[in-house]
Amino acid sequence: MADELLRPTIVANVDLSVRPWRLMSQAYVAFFGGVIAVTVIAWLNARRLGVGAAQQRLILGVGAVALVVSAAVVVLLTDGDADSGLRVATRVVAVLCCLVQLRLQRPMDRAFQLRGADYRSLWGPGIAAVIGLGLLEVLLLAGVAVAL
Repeated sequence: MADELLRPTIVANVDLSVRPWRLMSQAYVAFFGGVIAVTVIAWLNARRLGVGAAQQRLILGVGAVALVVSAAVVVLLTDGDADSGLRVATRVVAVLCCLVQLRLQRPMDRAFQLRGADYRSLWGPGIAAVIGLGLLEVLLLAGVAVAL
């Protein structure tokens, strides 16, 4: 009885049978896949957690801003040859974006933890996001570098 009193209130439209992914696993997607990959994963996970619509839009907005910052980093650091510093800088932007997105998911993730359920594996969706969306981001940023 006391255990039930400690559980936070979950909004009525949350499907309790859907299991979200661990928040910190999203950092791997950010590092290896970039801003677009982590934003899609964070948004899908926020939906799984039952995060409010305003926070979901904020997650997408943070991703859009981070993509613009990544493009600006590419423009500022491109000097004609492939530089590992450029890759590091865009990864830093993606991880910082991920940290903000994790912060927006955290309250509902804690509510999920208190329900006592297990997380779902991010291996399949994470690898798909890293390969598919990471490639899309590389092509997009390369197009920005070539255009300018």
